[in-house]
Amino acid sequence: MSTDSNQQLSGRTIAFLTSQVGVEKAELTSPWQAVIDAGGTPTLIAPEKSPVQSMVGDVDKDDTFDPDLTVDAASVADFDALVIPGGTVNADNVRGDDASVAMVKAFIDAGKPVAAICHGPWALVEAGVLPGKTLTSFPSLSTDITNAGGSWVDKTVFHCPANGWDLVTSRNPDDLDAFNATLTDVFAKA
Repeated sequence: MSTDSNQQLSGRTIAFLTSQVGVEKAELTSPWQAVIDAGGTPTLIAPEKSPVQSMVGDVDKDDTFDPDLTVDAASVADFDALVIPGGTVNADNVRGDDASVAMVKAFIDAGKPVAAICHGPWALVEAGVLPGKTLTSFPSLSTDITNAGGSWVDKTVFHCPANGWDLVTSRNPDDLDAFNATLTDVFAKA
């Protein structure tokens, strides 16, 4: 590989969008570390400035993380890409927050790449941006994705460059290695 993988994202700032509760810890911390390892700067964005509660397996409380910015204070122009971690409760809260959904839509309207894992694609369903897109997710989202105009596939990771914006998706924490490698590559080329 001719590119130094440790510097693929040098000079790039990557937004991570969560709610205050229920983010699956590995789906936040593993891509976060992948961005750092590739020379990028991750930024945690949540609706409020209060700590974000992470979970393990959707049921066990784990660490808390302090947001860098609130959704209302963040500007899409300041970021190169967006990561939407999963966690059932987290994803449900993100899709239920109008400002968070508007932020997701703004990234897509700007043609910036988005990566979403597990239940994270619910925000894309809510934003109405899936017609013409193919993606994967936690299997229980397949009907929601199809009903929103997307095509669902059961793959470890799927990259869809259709409609003028790149989308990287994966099914669950077991897919994180492939998810991280693909999002790093796609974000570096954007």
